[in-house]
Amino acid sequence: MKKAMEKIRRLLAQGGTETAAVPFPVLFSRFQEILAMNNEVLELIAEANDKLGGNYIFDRHYIETACQGISGLVRNLVLNLDAMAPRKFLSLHDAFRRIEREIEKDLQGRRHCPVADFVLPYEDIERDFSEAVGGKNASLAELRKFLGLPVPAGFAVTTAAYFAFMDKNGLQQKVDRILASWRDGRTPLARAADNIGKLIMASPLPPGVEKALSSAVAKLEGNHAAPCFLAIRSSAWGEDGERSFAGQYQSFLNVPATEIGNAYRRVVAGAFSENALAYRRKIGFDENEVAMAVACQKMIDADASGVLYTLDPGTGLGAGMVLSATWGLGAPVVSGRARADRFVVDRHAPHSVREMHLVRKETALHLSAAGGTEARPVAEKGQTMPCLNRNQIRQVAETGLLIEKYFKKPQDIEFAFDAKGKLVILQARPLQIRPPAAAKAGELSRLLSRYPVIFRDQGEIAQKGIGTGRVFLLNDETKLDDFPDGAVLVARFASPRLAKVMTRASALVTDIGATTGHLATVAREFRVPCIVNTGNGSSLLQSGQEITVDAEDNIIYQGLVHELSLYGLTGEDIEETSEYRLLRRVLKNIAPLHLLDPAEKNFSPEACRTLHDITRFVHEKAVEELIDRNYYQPHQADTAAGKLQWNIPLDLMLIDVDGGLAPGFRKGKVPPEAIVSLPMRYLLKGLAHPRAWNNEPMSVDLGSFMSSLTRTISPELSSPRQVGRNLAVISKEYANVSLRLGYHFTMIDSYISKNMNDNYAYFRFFGGVTDPTRRSRRAKFLGGVLSRHDFRVELRGDLVVARIKKLDEAGMLQRLFVLGLLVGFTRQLDVRMVSEQHIEVYIDKFNQLLEGKI
Repeated sequence: MKKAMEKIRRLLAQGGTETAAVPFPVLFSRFQEILAMNNEVLELIAEANDKLGGNYIFDRHYIETACQGISGLVRNLVLNLDAMAPRKFLSLHDAFRRIEREIEKDLQGRRHCPVADFVLPYEDIERDFSEAVGGKNASLAELRKFLGLPVPAGFAVTTAAYFAFMDKNGLQQKVDRILASWRDGRTPLARAADNIGKLIMASPLPPGVEKALSSAVAKLEGNHAAPCFLAIRSSAWGEDGERSFAGQYQSFLNVPATEIGNAYRRVVAGAFSENALAYRRKIGFDENEVAMAVACQKMIDADASGVLYTLDPGTGLGAGMVLSATWGLGAPVVSGRARADRFVVDRHAPHSVREMHLVRKETALHLSAAGGTEARPVAEKGQTMPCLNRNQIRQVAETGLLIEKYFKKPQDIEFAFDAKGKLVILQARPLQIRPPAAAKAGELSRLLSRYPVIFRDQGEIAQKGIGTGRVFLLNDETKLDDFPDGAVLVARFASPRLAKVMTRASALVTDIGATTGHLATVAREFRVPCIVNTGNGSSLLQSGQEITVDAEDNIIYQGLVHELSLYGLTGEDIEETSEYRLLRRVLKNIAPLHLLDPAEKNFSPEACRTLHDITRFVHEKAVEELIDRNYYQPHQADTAAGKLQWNIPLDLMLIDVDGGLAPGFRKGKVPPEAIVSLPMRYLLKGLAHPRAWNNEPMSVDLGSFMSSLTRTISPELSSPRQVGRNLAVISKEYANVSLRLGYHFTMIDSYISKNMNDNYAYFRFFGGVTDPTRRSRRAKFLGGVLSRHDFRVELRGDLVVARIKKLDEAGMLQRLFVLGLLVGFTRQLDVRMVSEQHIEVYIDKFNQLLEGKI
């Protein structure tokens, strides 16, 4: 036994030989700078996102200043992280320069495509690819990827192909000269459009574009022997956005695959037609903003087709949807060249048909075997019967509302039913509709008084808007995959991990969180109504409960408030100035957050696609560096330090790096009252609890002790990072505490300030003198207690790692008290853990102790 004890002492005396290159006071100073700059970046991004809400006037100077400010701060974040961890994250510099170049291109007005591919299959199109594939392609790809809706198989010809086509043939310079002549009044509009069209149609496609088109068509054809016919549609910058460009550009139906190159040129030429040029001039859309992507989709042999407006443009806030449909292809309905059946459908399930106006449909447009379309006579019986049955109408209505809820705007949707009766969505774009004047201020306020309020003025609005749906109460982040489309996400914390369902949430409510946090920024990006920091919202709301979140007036109503849900869809149109569009473009490289979970493999510099990604990466890694490097850093000899003087059986050395001890204190014994460090004071309060320490001797069987001895020999666990020392490194707002109590080891690292975005606590525990089974029981006990106090917990055998962050100061200090109490309470607790039942027994005892009941 004596030799065994000597071996333990030697192992515990082993320390890391690695020495950090940066003195800890310097390291800590850089860390504080990172925290301050992180908050500044998030505030600037929030301000810029707010500008896109339409309630602010701004000019180009604001955009340039905001970009310079955000970019400068993020550059300094990268430099500060580099100072904390020299040469460890060099690729982060490359990511920053890459993103900065993209922002600079937008600011300089240099038109460019964010991807190099000439063709992208729909399955490869991401949500923020509208600059590459245009609004029409991007919307269809989103509906397919995120909502699983049936859209035609197809691919996008990107704006990279457009720029390559224009550059190779010198077309841009020629087009610019013709347009300048038109603007000056020297050339009539019709002649200018005709001249540009002839130039484009006479120009060959670059070989790379031709090859990409051929390859994409071959993949679309697959192994089918039958020839492939395509719908070739425009998908330009700005199209199907706040400005619809409806009918201004060209589309061609049932194009043989062999003619795709010629059809592509015709669509590009359509960007400079008389109608398109006149429309862009009228709405103030600069010609420098023109870039044509193209949608190529497999043709649908439609049995019936039509258009759905999810709100009736004639009544605005009425409760009806308008559906127009005809036999065959829907082109005559869309173009207004033919009369169609018209249905007014209730927005609420079961979507009853309130009005039906049938017309005689003598002919229908169908696919021609050789390509193109042809009109065919409709059988006598079909001429007067509805072209859609009740079930099909209901299906269109349900799908339309799902799309409306996803995009959070009324929708203009083109659809078709194929020969097998399957619904296919061909296009979805915002429906331009204005609400009745003063709807909310007058009649609406009276109507709202009828609805029960669950709570009001509780929390802070991070993103304004109205959201309705059933509550999805998230108690475990691993259950996020179960989140249903259109639900209201209610959670304790505003964790960035919740962003993975943001595209499917109708609203977001959290107990804890900040309006300048990462998740709030994502909510603004996706325009998801969001209320954070409600305190106890998750305890007031129940899973499955239908609610209306009014993030305009900070009220949550019981049930569905129909008037509010419609009001939220019909806000005033935003005037899309060139400055507005420029801000929206540059923010695509600034605001979106793709790095959601630090535990995932893609949480890396290479995966950073925006300045927000870099900001989050730097913040997370700065915290990790502070924790990891603290153990290996020798402290300066003149640092204020001393041994804690108190009556608890714990030898603890304190080292002050920045105001953690009272002014004037240098060295010697440290009384508790001399400690100024906030986290340290509250940790000690827990440690000093009179019932926390049990000094009664414990009996340990030899097998358990030898098991503990064998495990302690592990080199990984005997390193300073794992074992720790009875040492506390403190500042006014920071504490890193390493404790070795008997045969188990604890490390606590925490930063607590007035700014909740900066606040965090990290807890690590392992070891013990008993067998692995009892040690793992103690770990489960710790996990159970910490989870109930909102920590995110990981358990691996007897190793416990727990994290919590972004609580307000009072909430964080209370958690530090809990950690202190746990440290004393769990000492030798593994010895008492003789069965699984003891886990809950001691969790209850700890809670009683915390509540003062024992």
